[in-house]
Amino acid sequence: MSWAVERFDENRRRRVDAHGGTQVRDDELLRHSVYTRCLHWSAAIFFILALLSGFALYTPWLFRLLTPLFGGGSMTRLLHPWFSLAFVAIFALQILNWLQPMSWTSNDSRWMRRVKDYVTNTEKLEPEYVDFFNGGQKAYFWAIVGSAVLFVISGFPMWFPTTFGRSAAAVAYVLHDVAALVMLVGFIIHVYEGTAAQPGTFRAMMRGTVDKRWAWTHHPAWYRAATGRDPRADYDRARQRQTERPSRGETS
Repeated sequence: MSWAVERFDENRRRRVDAHGGTQVRDDELLRHSVYTRCLHWSAAIFFILALLSGFALYTPWLFRLLTPLFGGGSMTRLLHPWFSLAFVAIFALQILNWLQPMSWTSNDSRWMRRVKDYVTNTEKLEPEYVDFFNGGQKAYFWAIVGSAVLFVISGFPMWFPTTFGRSAAAVAYVLHDVAALVMLVGFIIHVYEGTAAQPGTFRAMMRGTVDKRWAWTHHPAWYRAATGRDPRADYDRARQRQTERPSRGETS
């Protein structure tokens, strides 16, 4: 079963990547392929559309402000579940794409125990065991997976209340709201971490590449696997070069 999934995902990745290339410079590493980036931004677009249309239907004071974006109230009600299904379908492909790097390990549990140090930026470098994704990124990913499943399960009774019954629809509304809240909070944190908190991360999803400096700082184990080099040694050499530049300027 796992072999069939990997083959299915690999075939799709090759087809998409064949239509576009990623230029990797000498001081860069390939972080995300064209296929991964297409899935990410497609899921993001449909998530935002589902979020805005959902807000319009859920919040009366936003109804008149947001529903014109989708062609009116009736059209918003029609489109919202389809936006949600499109997001879930695309995100399902991303799950297959990231199933291996998002698998939880004992190192991720170690990372979660030091999440306070990460949030407060106590250390300049991540621990050497941090691989392609850290424990926080994996926790966010699986939280979205669970919320997406809850969205689907709760969405159908809301979509077809006469079929499922009023009691099921009432419970579905509560579950839908819980899932939406989790995804909204996670989305805000995700945007912050991918932009202001870690400069260079956003570029990885735009151009597909990251600086080697970014790689050895945030994902040392992945840097070691991708380059065969010691991330700590390269970091120390980079710091030494920085300290030598001012002294050379003074002597000249």
